[in-house]
Amino acid sequence: RKQRKALFNAPSHLRRKNVASHLSENLRREYGRRSAHVIKGDTVMVMRGNEDLIGTEGKVAEVNTRTGRLTIEGVTIPKADGTEVSRPIHASNVIITKLDTSDSWRRDILTRKEEGAQ
Repeated sequence: RKQRKALFNAPSHLRRKNVASHLSENLRREYGRRSAHVIKGDTVMVMRGNEDLIGTEGKVAEVNTRTGRLTIEGVTIPKADGTEVSRPIHASNVIITKLDTSDSWRRDILTRKEEGAQ
């Protein structure tokens, strides 16, 4: 009860830390860590949820820290009127297959863990 309350009432700078996913096997070996924060531009694969969406791979178009869900390019569901709308997927239900390392700050964080392990 208290853990759930803390999660839902968390300030935005702490909510950001809760949006993380596991890394794929080859990224795990490369960076020496199990998980990473998901950002816009990462490529992820859906591992859990609707059978139609499992195995779908795409780029992260949006990260909603309020709900902890991601919007992935190519992952859509039809509305009642037939139009396609993006399907938000929780960050814990995806696996990161390719990291966006264009940000030097993020590169430093990813390699920091790797250096400590060696």
